[in-house]
Amino acid sequence: MIRPEVLAPAGDRERLQAALDFGADAVYLGGNMFGMRAGAPNFDAQALCEAVQLAHARGVKVYLTVNTLPRSGELKLLPQFIGEAVNAGVDAAIVADLGVFGMVKKLAPDLHIHMSTQTGIVNYATANALYEMGAKRVVLARELSLEEIAEIRRNTPEDLEIEVFVHGAMCVSFSGRCLLSAYFTDRDANRGACSQPCRWKYALVEEKRPGLPMPIEETPEGTYILNARDMCMIDHIDKLAEAGVTSFKIEGRAKSAYYVSVVTNAYRMAMDTYLQDPAHYRLPEWIHDEVFKVSHRRYCTGFFFGHPNACQYYENAGYISTCRVVGIVEKCENGRLYATQRGRFFAGDTIEILAPGRPPVTVTPQDIRNAEGEQVETVNHAMMPFSFPCDEVFPPNSILRMPEGEDTEDKTIE
Repeated sequence: MIRPEVLAPAGDRERLQAALDFGADAVYLGGNMFGMRAGAPNFDAQALCEAVQLAHARGVKVYLTVNTLPRSGELKLLPQFIGEAVNAGVDAAIVADLGVFGMVKKLAPDLHIHMSTQTGIVNYATANALYEMGAKRVVLARELSLEEIAEIRRNTPEDLEIEVFVHGAMCVSFSGRCLLSAYFTDRDANRGACSQPCRWKYALVEEKRPGLPMPIEETPEGTYILNARDMCMIDHIDKLAEAGVTSFKIEGRAKSAYYVSVVTNAYRMAMDTYLQDPAHYRLPEWIHDEVFKVSHRRYCTGFFFGHPNACQYYENAGYISTCRVVGIVEKCENGRLYATQRGRFFAGDTIEILAPGRPPVTVTPQDIRNAEGEQVETVNHAMMPFSFPCDEVFPPNSILRMPEGEDTEDKTIE
């Protein structure tokens, strides 16, 4: 069996470190141009070199996004950008535009090219044509079912890699190609500057279609008719692997390092559990529950199982958040855990510690000490060093978190 890849987002150095610490096989990130997440911090030329060195030292591959649809005037900047990518040693460029594809092949003939989901690949003829042009991987359109993915796998060369999005935000438009943002705000989604108008609240009146009513009665003000749920395929790792998926991609370059840590860890553990015994795979409940401990919209399984009846959510565009980070582990020694504060908590509070590759551990710190060794009742200063007794050893960058309010969310993924 080909070992499937867990591919994590890296919006900046902190998120990159989170992906590396929590088990990513590969990361994808953006430079200072040509990336579809212009709002993320991203990486300049020097930072890109440092990121690749850091990842490669851990045996992790780095894919650079070159996936906008650039206008002609922007193409003159591409040679320097690709030159910097080659100099940094990135493992592949993620490309959406065929003109950019051709230029990258000429500028860097040895650089692997992954065709972005923005290309809209929905059949094996397109996948094969791109392979013959020199593509190493195709990132399939998000609108495909598992059966359609399996058919593409059966009808393409074995060495053509297949990547799909398995977790994160979804787009109401086909494979991310949207004009709403450019129309309403002059921010082009196809050039990395989406203002997310699909998340706005709308009121719709359509008097000539009485047979197709839109449900807009949820609030007096209107409804979120374009708002998509988040995708979550944590329960279906086995089905994706059996369909022939090579790379399991997590969306989220603009999301927090905590999100990257938790979701990457969940898919890492799910994948490892599957690979241990594919024939008898069963997802442990704690891994399923982990993806509900990050800020998220209500989950669905997208188009993987046919028509996505449950993909839209009309009540609001808000996020659900049930946990907050209160500290990051620095070290464990002499029976104490040393950490840096990220959120206020008190002695006697129940805290979870999430470390890579294992279920979270619950502790109740009592003897909390500050950097001077003084006992304190509350950890309430930003970035405050503190410690408390701990029988177990956790690696640096493990996460301390607390429940935030009562968790009443249904953990079913529609």
